[in-house]
Amino acid sequence: MPRKVVQGPIRDKERTKQKLMNAVGKILKTEGYLGLKVSKISAVAGFDKKLIYTCFGSTDKLIDEYIRSQDYWRKIDEKQIEANFSASGKTPAEIALLSQFEGLKTNKELQKIIIWQISEKRSVLRNLFEQREKVFQGLKSSAKELDFSQQSEEFKTTLAILLAGIHYLNLCTVHNSTTFCGINLKSKEGRMKIEKAILDIADFAHQR
Repeated sequence: MPRKVVQGPIRDKERTKQKLMNAVGKILKTEGYLGLKVSKISAVAGFDKKLIYTCFGSTDKLIDEYIRSQDYWRKIDEKQIEANFSASGKTPAEIALLSQFEGLKTNKELQKIIIWQISEKRSVLRNLFEQREKVFQGLKSSAKELDFSQQSEEFKTTLAILLAGIHYLNLCTVHNSTTFCGINLKSKEGRMKIEKAILDIADFAHQR
């Protein structure tokens, strides 16, 4: 016999909170952080704006709760990276960089979050930066070698430049320009050229 779903204030409140958080995600993807206004969120969720204060205390707390719930950087699956390492021979750091390059192209939400991170001071956004640091520090340069925290400063600075370049190239392509330095970043051929450059630079830095 199917279990009866119990309705009640607690369950209804959780559903309301989830719908409000879903509304934040929809707005973030389409309009960016500037669209996250109390009236807009309540309209997209289909609720009276008073429910935002009832469920979360404030609009800022709702937004912060949504960002915390997403775990953007922890979605880099270390087990998958290790599996890809075994299959491809690339280092986990190289696989993570390529994953970021390809993933950011389609993840509109993360695109908006990165723009937001460099546009506004907010503790939850700072925490995202720290979360990213933990993810990359946990990656090994190869299965048999030292972890990221023990790598040379040269390797870490190269990785920082590569990651920043990956972000910038994807964001420019999405918002303003198709080509960068003559390379069409919306074409398969152009993106493959960038991927090769990422691997070449990472490999060079790793051997130093």
